[in-house]
Amino acid sequence: MAGYEILHMVGFSVGDEEFCIDILKVQEIIRMVDITKIPNAPEYVEGIINLRGRVIPILDFRKRCNLCSELEWDKQHKRIVVAAIGERTVGLVVDKVSQVLKLEQANIASTPDVVKGSNSDFISGVGKDGDKLLILLDLEKLITKGDLDEIEQAA
Repeated sequence: MAGYEILHMVGFSVGDEEFCIDILKVQEIIRMVDITKIPNAPEYVEGIINLRGRVIPILDFRKRCNLCSELEWDKQHKRIVVAAIGERTVGLVVDKVSQVLKLEQANIASTPDVVKGSNSDFISGVGKDGDKLLILLDLEKLITKGDLDEIEQAA
């Protein structure tokens, strides 16, 4: 194990798919709360919430990534992953937060060519955790500065 970089990640699921993001980007994980809708916001923006005096945009991860799934978790299980993207804070609605995990760099493969392209730049690799495959996400590429500016203009 010596010499391998260990990545600390937060794992979550949307439908049957497992994803993870760098734990250093995650500020907190909260239960679903009432979300105030924003007129004329992009489709993937659920709205905004007041989190201890801060107004935070809430994005639906499923819609942002064009994931359609027959498996829908009920509101009781859904969570909002509050994360830092650059200087801004956003919340991502996910079906379930599964775990905090440690992945060795040796267990991370680069993004397969079959999924590479402009619509999947946000996938930074594929991690192996036992028999499970986890899609590693780059939040700065998933939600760009342009996306954040568009959300702020809608609000």
